[in-house]
Amino acid sequence: MGKNILYHGSNVEVPFPRILQNGFYKDFGYGFYCTLFEKQAKRWAMTRKGESVVNSYEYVPNDNLNILKFEEMCEEWLNFIVNCRNGIEHNYDIVEGPMADDQIWNYIEGFVEGNISREAFWELVKFNYPTHQICFNTEKALKTLTFKGSEML
Repeated sequence: MGKNILYHGSNVEVPFPRILQNGFYKDFGYGFYCTLFEKQAKRWAMTRKGESVVNSYEYVPNDNLNILKFEEMCEEWLNFIVNCRNGIEHNYDIVEGPMADDQIWNYIEGFVEGNISREAFWELVKFNYPTHQICFNTEKALKTLTFKGSEML
């Protein structure tokens, strides 16, 4: 994979990405989250208080990093997200794959609590629109990003 443009939705311009630990666990753990989908980054930006800013970055993959990529929602993806959302750390520099948005997370919680079977979970999520996220979990992973600019919405 060559160079890619990634987007990050925020309430500020982020020329120098950092890994912030914000008190709650996310799909792929603590890190700096981006997406290939500009429209999705705009949705992220619009959920922030204050301004809505979409930042763009050039991403040049580094094969020396420990990368986990989920091509689609699968059993391994589900288990990984449940672990991360429960605070279990991993040793990946970068994790990439579909996003468990609020609706999907509600299904995951139902599954974890035993209210939704594994089979029912997969039936429910197959109707969701495609999502993408890539999480840069380490400082060396952040070095694969070059800030290209930002757009205020």
